[in-house]
Amino acid sequence: MDRIPDLDNRKNNHIDINLQRDVNSSNTTGLEKFRLVHTALPEIDLADINPEVLIFGKRLSVPLFISSMTGGTSKSAKLNQILAEAAQRHFLAIGVGSQRIGIDHPEKMESFRIRKFAPAALIFSNLGAVQLNYGFGVEDCQRAVDSIEADALILHLNPLQEALMEGGDTNFSGLLTKIEKIAKGISKPLIVKEVGWGIHSKMAKQIFDAGVAAIDIAGAGGTSWSEVEMHRSSDPLRKRVASGFKDWGIPTADALISIRKHNRKNLIFASGGLKNGIEIVKCVALGANICGIARPFLQAASTSESELNDFIEVLKSQVKIAMFVIGARTIADMDLKRIERKQ
Repeated sequence: MDRIPDLDNRKNNHIDINLQRDVNSSNTTGLEKFRLVHTALPEIDLADINPEVLIFGKRLSVPLFISSMTGGTSKSAKLNQILAEAAQRHFLAIGVGSQRIGIDHPEKMESFRIRKFAPAALIFSNLGAVQLNYGFGVEDCQRAVDSIEADALILHLNPLQEALMEGGDTNFSGLLTKIEKIAKGISKPLIVKEVGWGIHSKMAKQIFDAGVAAIDIAGAGGTSWSEVEMHRSSDPLRKRVASGFKDWGIPTADALISIRKHNRKNLIFASGGLKNGIEIVKCVALGANICGIARPFLQAASTSESELNDFIEVLKSQVKIAMFVIGARTIADMDLKRIERKQ
């Protein structure tokens, strides 16, 4: 039985709305409350700055991944190709959008198969965690990984989006136990991420205790998927309901600080409204292992490959220069001594 008859339209609508509408949260990331500590005499050579990181056994040129966005349609297939080629060229990680449509309709999986465009890149497959309550299990999760030759699986959490979406999947009961089963049952590391409203420290501990390898906090301050669903809806009442959640969520900086304060050993991915390399460095100083950006990559890729390449070069340069002027030669040198809260 076809469980997702309108998913093609939904995926294309999500792309168009993100490119054409103002869907930013009215929250800020909270990163503006912090500044990196400028070092007038860094005692290092800019040429010696090394922002490389090792994540799941693969080396990245900077602690950056192209966050999960799309797949499942011809339009998204082309975008995924452009983004994957950029990830390969610049030694970045990349996640694909939800592969649910590819599991239900195997002929749709081709748009997610980006390994041929990024043979050496760190690639994340992706499914909605809530689908574990709608028939998906370990085999489906393993299929999502194997079908695109991914290095890890993301299970995303989006209860608010599902609640606001017409026909959304809203049974989130008992998912933690099922997530633990997936973590034990698949052959690759498991990442759990929010989609833009953050994860607090108590919940993060429960998720890590379930055997998850990493958490992407995906805090508030960037794209608000309640705003996206408001624009998608044709129902005036549903629009009014969604509009009330524009400032919902835990800001990215708050979620990151809270989780890292209580957890020093697990991998933390920071995403949610990051715009430039300085904010990447701020997140790393606050405890992130790697940082994700989504919508700006989508906007650049939709403009041209040249625009995307320039955007990445700017990010990489900003990261290196910011590290230089705080006196951090490597990512391992970055810690809370490099950043302070503004008075």
